[in-house]
Amino acid sequence: MNNLNNKKLTVLALLCAMAYLLMVTVKIPIILFLKYEPKDIIITLGGFMYGPAASVIISSIVSVLEMFTASDTGIIGLIMNVLASCSFACTATWIYHKNSSQRSAFFGLLAGTACLTVTMLVWNYIFLPIFLHFPRAEVAKLLFPAILPFNLLKGTLNTALILLLYRHVLKALENSGLLPVSSQKPAGKNWLTVTAIFLLLTCLLVAAALHGWL
Repeated sequence: MNNLNNKKLTVLALLCAMAYLLMVTVKIPIILFLKYEPKDIIITLGGFMYGPAASVIISSIVSVLEMFTASDTGIIGLIMNVLASCSFACTATWIYHKNSSQRSAFFGLLAGTACLTVTMLVWNYIFLPIFLHFPRAEVAKLLFPAILPFNLLKGTLNTALILLLYRHVLKALENSGLLPVSSQKPAGKNWLTVTAIFLLLTCLLVAAALHGWL
C-alpha cells in the first residue's frame, strides 16, 4: 500500500512539474491579451489517472507556484487559473470515471469545454474589471467577441491534444513502473484519433484566421 501511495505521489509530482514547465514556456497569443497555455492538458491527464481530486491538487499547486514565480496578477490570477483549469479538467474527469471508456473521455472533454466557456464568461465579467481597471460595461463588450471564442478554442484544443496523448502517457508510465499495467488502459479506436486530428486542425485554422493569417 505504501509503495502504491509513493508511486502515486511521484506521478502527481511529475505531472505538477510538467504542467508548471508548460505554463512557463508555452504561451501562445490568441485574442487580445488572452494566451493559450497547455498546462490543462497535464492537469486533465492527472484526473484521468487518479480522479477529479488529482486535477484540483495539480491545478492548485501549479497556480500557487505561478503566482509567486511567473505572474503579476496576484490572488485574482490564482483564483481565475484554478477556476479555469478545474472547470475543464474536473468536469471531464468526473464524466470519464463514470465509465472509464474512450467514449466517456470524449464526451467528458466536450462537457469540460462547455463548462470552461460558461464559467469563464461569468468569472471574467466579475473579476476582469478589477484586474484591468476597466468599467464593467467595457468588459461586457469583450465577453462574446473575445472571452467566448478564446475559451471554446482553448477547450477544443485541449480536447484534441488529450485524446492524442492519453494512451501514450499511460504507456510510458506503465513501462516505468509508476502505473500498474492494467490501469485504465483504453482500447484503440480509429474514430477517436481521426476526430482528435480533425479538432486539432480546426483549432489551428481558427487561430490562424483570428490572427489574420488566412
